[in-house]
Amino acid sequence: MHGFIALKSEVIMSNMTNAASHTAPIQDADYSAIHPPSLLKRLELTNPVFWLSGSFLTLFVLLALTNTDSLTAMVNTGFGFATKYFGAYWQVLLLLNFLIGLALAFGRTGYVRLGGLAKPDIDNFKWLSIVLCTLLAGGGVFWAAAEPIAHFVTAPPLYGEASPKTAAINALSQSFMHWGFLAWAILGGLSSIVLMHLHYDKGLPLKPRTLLYPVFGDKAIKGWIGDVADACSIIAVAAGTIGPIGFLGLQISYALNSLFGLPDTFVTQSMVIMAAILMYTLSALSGLSKGIQIVSRYNIILSVLLIGYILFFGPTSFIVDGYVQGVGRMVDNFFPMALYRGDTGWLSWWTVFFWGWFIGYGPMMAIFIARISRGRTIRQLIMSISIAAPLITCFWFSIVGGSGLAFELDNPGLISSAFEGFNLPAALLAITGELPYPMIISVLFLILTTTFIVTTGDSMTYTISVVMTGSTEPNAVIRSFWGLIMGIVAIALISMGSGGISALQSFIVITAVPVSFILLPSIWKAPGIASRMAKEQGLV
Repeated sequence: MHGFIALKSEVIMSNMTNAASHTAPIQDADYSAIHPPSLLKRLELTNPVFWLSGSFLTLFVLLALTNTDSLTAMVNTGFGFATKYFGAYWQVLLLLNFLIGLALAFGRTGYVRLGGLAKPDIDNFKWLSIVLCTLLAGGGVFWAAAEPIAHFVTAPPLYGEASPKTAAINALSQSFMHWGFLAWAILGGLSSIVLMHLHYDKGLPLKPRTLLYPVFGDKAIKGWIGDVADACSIIAVAAGTIGPIGFLGLQISYALNSLFGLPDTFVTQSMVIMAAILMYTLSALSGLSKGIQIVSRYNIILSVLLIGYILFFGPTSFIVDGYVQGVGRMVDNFFPMALYRGDTGWLSWWTVFFWGWFIGYGPMMAIFIARISRGRTIRQLIMSISIAAPLITCFWFSIVGGSGLAFELDNPGLISSAFEGFNLPAALLAITGELPYPMIISVLFLILTTTFIVTTGDSMTYTISVVMTGSTEPNAVIRSFWGLIMGIVAIALISMGSGGISALQSFIVITAVPVSFILLPSIWKAPGIASRMAKEQGLV
């Protein structure tokens, strides 16, 4: 699932070769070659977006280190405000985004080809592998293990109490809702259609501000509105990436202590994060580096091997039944689950939290998907991102979390006791501990988790750099800078204990408030753009 690192530079280079309308004039390129830009320019230190986003993140870290109580109080207040007043709006936003995308895919507009190319420049398997990376990397291992058992121990309010077997299927169904159709659709459905048209066909920059162009026109591209939109998107995606990086340090450190007796201390946590920083920063810099290609290639192999191993040696029958019944139950209850408002307290810490997290990634993921999807039709784009990728994600949750539920049903308390206190890594280790060769399987899962996060760090480092510079090939200095900054912020936050990362996780939901309004115009603009393109391409 993780062919992204090895393929990214190749994809971008081939995409941008065809985007002549978006390259700098020849004379500008020649001038830059003769007069290399200063460090100030290379770091975009004269860019207002840098100061808006950088200052905000710096202030957050300073408050975390110097006045934790005040930061926590402010974040909790903001979190409560966001979930109370915007939760319902986000639920409707994600649902409409998904449904309108399906309507475009299955109508005449489904044949519209995006990006100005007659056919895709990468094959379907490689492209879908890249797409899968964008969301599953954020929580594809620990959340897959922990969320189903969390919903089993405490039943979601829509389902309520039930027999153990039914409760297990309900738990999978609720997990599928959070990581399924709606979550994926907001990351690259309608917004990617709008961006691809405005960038490749109209020559506008591939930045979040371009999503506001249909509403504000040139003011969105050249004025303060665009600067604020870009900065909010960078802050949201940086927070959404720093969180998993920090949790990686905490979770891997815990696992190393449980498996090998290594001290679970700040030093160990920092060493894990520094290793991740090194890996994803080198990935962002290396392009077609052989080493990164090998890591990416073997990551795909490892994922498939683990799936096959658990299917063969694990609770195969329950995994298959859980997937089929869980997806069926989710589809049967799709609208009630999507629009449920009965228990707002529960929603705040589950559905609305996830929706905020994914919305925060929305503009950057739309940019990323727009970069790798030239030559594909709207139908291919929507069906792959909104249908195929979620179904694959749900199967992965069935493999990991479904195994945990099966073990829990056979031996009550086996997994739930380990998970007590919301201990995500303990839940994963409890599951792998029930499989043959538990030590080897546990280590392989930790490697997979690390590579997932490295992939996220690499892609977000790259995308932030693209937005900051407006260049299809951001310079090495700014790539390194943002890669290092995100890792350093994660280390600073875990230095104050898990509360620092928890505060950041809640802060992610706050950042989704402005970002959700950046994504909103795509709801009504994407259908109009798709219809015009269908006429231009002779499809209607």
